[in-house]
Amino acid sequence: MAKQPRLRFGAFLAPHHPIGEHPMLQFRRDLDLVQQLDDLGYDEFWCGEHHSSGWEMIASPEMFLAAAGERTKRIRLGTGVISLPYHHPYNVAQRMVQLDHMTGGRAIFGSGPGALASDAHTLGIDPMTQRDRQDEAIAIIRRLFNGERVTAKTDWFTMNDAALQILPLQEEMPFVIASQISPSGMTLAGKYGIGIISLGSMSTQGLMALPTQWGFAEDAAKKYGQTVDRANWRVLLSWHIAETREQARREAGPGLMRWHNEYNVKTLQRPGLKAFTSPDDAVDKTAFGEGAASTIGTPDDLVKTIKNLMQASGGVGSIIGFVHDWANPENTRRSWDMVARYVVPEINGYIDGLRKSQKFVIENREIFERAGQAVMAKIMENDKAAAALPLTGPGRVAIPPVNAPDLKKKA
Repeated sequence: MAKQPRLRFGAFLAPHHPIGEHPMLQFRRDLDLVQQLDDLGYDEFWCGEHHSSGWEMIASPEMFLAAAGERTKRIRLGTGVISLPYHHPYNVAQRMVQLDHMTGGRAIFGSGPGALASDAHTLGIDPMTQRDRQDEAIAIIRRLFNGERVTAKTDWFTMNDAALQILPLQEEMPFVIASQISPSGMTLAGKYGIGIISLGSMSTQGLMALPTQWGFAEDAAKKYGQTVDRANWRVLLSWHIAETREQARREAGPGLMRWHNEYNVKTLQRPGLKAFTSPDDAVDKTAFGEGAASTIGTPDDLVKTIKNLMQASGGVGSIIGFVHDWANPENTRRSWDMVARYVVPEINGYIDGLRKSQKFVIENREIFERAGQAVMAKIMENDKAAAALPLTGPGRVAIPPVNAPDLKKKA
């Protein structure tokens, strides 16, 4: 059988922190998490840009990731995402190049049009212009990364003979577009032949849309003479993992209820959402209803979720876990630890060889009895050694069928 491509794993920090904790300690706790994920072998870490809502308090992903880069060695660090209409494209390009050098070539440039209407309002930006401005900015930033000198004038930025003093450390810094449920993100990724991170997959509606989402990227790529690769498709999932489903339910239920009721329903006032009535109600509807978009349970439950997603989507390159505070910090860290220890190796086949080795030994005992017979033969050649054998009770030696009396006679 052909070896299957390895599925990458990462984490996405919006962040979503309940209001009440000291912001300084939140930043430090988030940096501790990045360091833990690096130690556990995760491939990527993403953090976003937000300026309002209270729950999402990282305003500069580049600044946060630069600090994370000093604490980590190998994990790749992605902006998830920079809202391009909020910034002059030249400044974005310069910050990303600096981040790439400061992290030793580990930066991933993720962009979006801006997710929170309150952010756009704060900056006086018409939401109807945001997606077109993201498109314009990507085109300019790609040219700058290629070392071009750019002159451009639009209704929201001007550039005169602009060129970067230093280029990215990587030969080609990865570009990634955020995609929700609408075709716009996928279409933009296809237009430029770049990667996608699907954020809408945390909802049931988003998961159901995955089978058709890739087609939007492929259609756009064909139209613009580009190609897209499923290996560059990242899909966001939410989970909390523990040793048992009951334990995961106890740990995540109250925080999940608070996150949904206070953030999604009360703060963002997402259409159609209703408050959960209890922690059990929150877990049941989030993780155990029909078409549930989250996993609250054991490593085996998450393995099943990921395999179902791969089958439904047709295949993706990365599974990115959504970072949340459903459980307390200790149990949250334990959840990420269990995913690294048990889910990642199961999905990527890292322990298949160990299972095959064990199975071979179990099923071929007759081959290995010869070694035991050789040892016993030498024991039986010596009167004192043979007499010392514990033949009954705990610790007795099982004597292989080696015609021991005959050997004794020969001795």
